Amino acid sequence: MSISFATAAQAERIKDLADIEGVRANALIGYGIVVGLDGTGDDSTTSPFTINSITAMLERFGINVRPKITKIKPENIAAVMVTAELPAFARPGQKIDITVSSMGDASSLRGGTLLITPLLGGDGQAYAVAQGSISIGGFSVSGKASSSVKNHPTAGKVPNGARVEKAAPSGFFSAQEKVTIMLRDPDFTTVRRMKDVINKSMGKGIAKAVDAGTVEVWNVQGDAVDLIAQLEQLELRTDRPAIVVIDERTGTIVMGRDVTIETVAVSHGNISINVSESADVSQPYGFSEGTTVTTPTTDITVEEDPAKLVVLPRQVTLASLVSALNTVGASPSDLIAVLQAIKAAGALHAELKII
Repeated sequence: MSISFATAAQAERIKDLADIEGVRANALIGYGIVVGLDGTGDDSTTSPFTINSITAMLERFGINVRPKITKIKPENIAAVMVTAELPAFARPGQKIDITVSSMGDASSLRGGTLLITPLLGGDGQAYAVAQGSISIGGFSVSGKASSSVKNHPTAGKVPNGARVEKAAPSGFFSAQEKVTIMLRDPDFTTVRRMKDVINKSMGKGIAKAVDAGTVEVWNVQGDAVDLIAQLEQLELRTDRPAIVVIDERTGTIVMGRDVTIETVAVSHGNISINVSESADVSQPYGFSEGTTVTTPTTDITVEEDPAKLVVLPRQVTLASLVSALNTVGASPSDLIAVLQAIKAAGALHAELKII
């Protein structure tokens, strides 16, 4: 079990708290073929689309293989999906990283080369073209009796593997009337503080809070680039709701700095029930006409740990809360149950979030 605490509030830059409307990346995707594998490619029976892709590619080069399509064995070839992120303001000629993932039954992409693959945006247009040697950082080897796999050999990266061919549409321009700042974690208190910091630094009335996650700043100088550069460096103290995050799979509990509780008494105890089965043999006396029989015997033992009652005072600190619960002797799952019970009793002043 691990318990973590959020650090005390401190000033943070707007750059680390918010995004600018109109400045965003775009997801790209493409379908391609990887060649040059060492017998670790797709199987023609279970991945027929690989055969179709090879046939279509060869036909573009004037090679007709359709009469012998059933004899093709793509052991050195694999069909893959290629994904990338087109950064905001990326221009034609720039290079971006790509991720290549097998979509068939290839056991490894190690040593493979991705052939030229157009990368499409959500509008169906090609914004980049990818090609290059794949780096997977692992391997997969097998024999008749055993096999060995390191890391994840069916997905890899090609650094600078795609070249931008077309700039993505942008909703940002320097002479725009105003700049809109969008908080990544909307909060009314934080957005008000942000508005006040901007007005204090750049002039009263230049910034207006629209809602819990948006601040509009007038571009009075007509230079949005310079305005954003100044806004990004302004600092403010953030405010967030009190939250207790619980991961039941790992027993991890993370508590925010503002988590408090009312006066509450916590009692915890475990009951262990053990059931054991055994067989007794009943043997008849000598020279009797009886028969040997087996009789089952069941032993049940119940052990109950002595419950400990701990009183937690009102507005207890996080350190005191954890220390008191550890005194109760709770296991990770028990500690989670205790926190849920305190929340159900209305004594825990925080949102309980289970992931």
